Amino acid sequence: MTLETTLAAIGPADEPAMAAARDLQARLTKPAGSLGALEELSVRLAGLAGACPPPLPEPAAIAVFAGDHGVHAQGVTPWPQEVTAQMVANFVAGGAVINAFARQVGASLMVVDVGVAIPLHGGDTLLDANVRRGTRDLAVEPAMTLDEARAALEVGVSVAGALVDGGAKCLLTGDMGIANTTPAAALVSAFTGANAAAVTGRGTGIDDETHARKVAVVAGALARHRPDPRQPLATLAALGGLEHAALAGFILGAAARRVPVIVDGVIAGSAAVVAAAFAPDAVAAMVAGHRSAEPGAAVALAHLGLTPLLDLGMRLGEGTGAALALPIVAGAVRVLHDVATFDSAGVSEK
Repeated sequence: MTLETTLAAIGPADEPAMAAARDLQARLTKPAGSLGALEELSVRLAGLAGACPPPLPEPAAIAVFAGDHGVHAQGVTPWPQEVTAQMVANFVAGGAVINAFARQVGASLMVVDVGVAIPLHGGDTLLDANVRRGTRDLAVEPAMTLDEARAALEVGVSVAGALVDGGAKCLLTGDMGIANTTPAAALVSAFTGANAAAVTGRGTGIDDETHARKVAVVAGALARHRPDPRQPLATLAALGGLEHAALAGFILGAAARRVPVIVDGVIAGSAAVVAAAFAPDAVAAMVAGHRSAEPGAAVALAHLGLTPLLDLGMRLGEGTGAALALPIVAGAVRVLHDVATFDSAGVSEK
């Protein structure tokens, strides 16, 4: 699907299905509201599916989108750029934290090279969809052309569609890219209006001097490009990464197919605000997996009106927070499928 056909397919939540889910929750053998946030999550998922109960979110599929960044030249991280390609190889070999968590929750995992600087080879779980070998330096010029940003968006749309066609009932966002929290901060600032200092965190654990440089780079890029959030493609191209663009497309693709997408941390959160700028109704498909320790993540989620399911102080990325949230999402839906009503169980109501 093209970007335009994907956007045209995204619609609002189904209100009758949501009403049915609220009614069913009220009749289940438990005190009303006793499952807290899980009850509203089940209602949202019914609205997305247009059915009560909604489908169980299984099997689930994680896509890790990987890219490199020209802004690495600005000294925003102490990690060498080649670590991106090395970590992709680690994902393919099954040795990263996201591999362990995927096995734990029974989710499949694929890795998508959408913008890694070093050519990659081999592995059934590695998709070569490289748009260009890393972005340009957003501190001095637009990170991508409009055509490159569109191509990366459509990679994400295509991956989402292929996973859903393959049977996935829930999609999870993953990412890898040394220096990618810098464009994430710039995107969150551009689309939410928050200032650079409020959304720029320490990424992989940088020192005070590097953090100050990173804030200055983000603020300088915003001043240079003067992004207009009403022009999401141009803003994404100026400030984003190839994996951010692909993740935005992945989220839009999930929304177009009315399949829930669990959003991970700050990289996915920045992609989610991009997706919402293209299609506000796409938020109906988004589930916030966790509250990343990166400050931009909380700003992005607040902008989207999403409450994270977990808060564990994590900031790894890769999709790890989304994977840990998957059983909670499944539990929210399972309640609507399996729990008896007061009438059917012969339990007296208060």
